[in-house]
Amino acid sequence: MRIKTVSLALGALLLAPLALAAPEGESVYQDNCAMCHSGGGGAPTVGDTKTWQHLVESHGMDTLYDNAIKGVGGMPAKGGNSSLSEAQVKAAVEYMVGQSGVELPSQ
Repeated sequence: MRIKTVSLALGALLLAPLALAAPEGESVYQDNCAMCHSGGGGAPTVGDTKTWQHLVESHGMDTLYDNAIKGVGGMPAKGGNSSLSEAQVKAAVEYMVGQSGVELPSQ
C-alpha cells in the first residue's frame, strides 16, 4: 500500500507542470495565435487532427517549437509577440496540438 501511495504522489508531481502549463498555453493561444490558427490566414487550424498529427509525426515537436519561436513561412516569430518567453510559446504549441486531439510524444 505504501509503494502505491508513493507512486501516486510521484505521478502527481510529474504531471503537475503539465496541468499548470495548460491554462497558460490556452491564454497565449487566445491572445496571440487564435487569429491565424482558428481558420484564417492559412495556418493549421486547431481541431484539424489530421494536419496536426502529420506535423507532429513528420517534423516532431522540437521543430514545431522552433518554428513557432523563430517564425516560419508567413508566421512571425513568437506569433508576432516578442515579449513571449520560449516556454510560453511552447505551451501554446502544446495547447494547439492537444486541442486537436493529438497526443504529445513522450519526452
